[in-house]
Amino acid sequence: MTVWDRPEPPTRPVPLDRERIVAAAIALADEGGLAAVSLRKVAARLEAGPMRLYGYISTKEELFDLMVDKVQAEILPEEQPGDWREALRVLAHRTRQTALRHEWLADLLGGRPAFGPNGLAVAESTLSALDGLADIDTVMRAVETVSAYFTGAIRREITNLRAERATGLSKHDWQRARGPHMTRMLATGRFPALTKAVYDGTDVNAETSFATGLNWVLDAVAAKLTRPPKRDAQLLPNASEAGVART
Repeated sequence: MTVWDRPEPPTRPVPLDRERIVAAAIALADEGGLAAVSLRKVAARLEAGPMRLYGYISTKEELFDLMVDKVQAEILPEEQPGDWREALRVLAHRTRQTALRHEWLADLLGGRPAFGPNGLAVAESTLSALDGLADIDTVMRAVETVSAYFTGAIRREITNLRAERATGLSKHDWQRARGPHMTRMLATGRFPALTKAVYDGTDVNAETSFATGLNWVLDAVAAKLTRPPKRDAQLLPNASEAGVART
C-alpha cells in the first residue's frame, strides 16, 4: 500500500495531516536542503511528538515522495500546450523553474516515479500531447530523451549555484582566480581545441544555455516522431505491373 492509499489517523491532540507535514518538510528543505529534513525536525516544527508522524508517514523516503509530488503541482502546465514540442518545452522550463525555487528537487530528479497524483497528472499531460505521433515505444523514448537532457542540465546549474554559495565566488570570480593557471596551461600548445573554446567561445548564461540545448534535443526528437506519409494502396502497382516475375 502506497502512502497515497493509506488512510490518515485521527488529528488529535494536535491538528495534523499529511499536507501540513509535507509543507513543513518542504520549508525545511528549502532552507537547508534534504539533509535538513528528518521526521524529528518536521515534528518539532509542527510542535508535535515525533512518533505521531509515523501514523501518517512510515519512512523518510515516503516523505520525500510526498514532497516531490507536492512541488510537481508547480510543474503541471496551467493549460494544455498546443503541440508536442511546446508540451516538452514547457515541461523542461517549468521543471527548471521549480528546481530553482526548491533546489533539493534536483537531488531527486530522475529517480523511480512515486506515482503521486500530481506526478501522474504531469505524465498524462506530457504523453497526451504526443499521442498518435508515433508508436508508444518511440513516444516513451522521446520523453525519456528530453527528460534526461533537462535533468542533467538542471543538476549542473544547481551544483554551480551551490558552489557559488559555498565558496563565496561567482562563476566569473572563480574563472579569474584560475585564470593565470589556465593561461599557462594553454600556452603550452597541448590543448588547441580547448584554447579555441576559451578564447573564441561565447559565454552565455544558464538560461540561454538551457534553452539552446533543449531546442537542439527537440530537433533531434522531431526527426524520430515524423512518420513518412502513407501511400495510397490503390496507387500501388500489382506484381505483374511492377515487373515482378513468378518463380
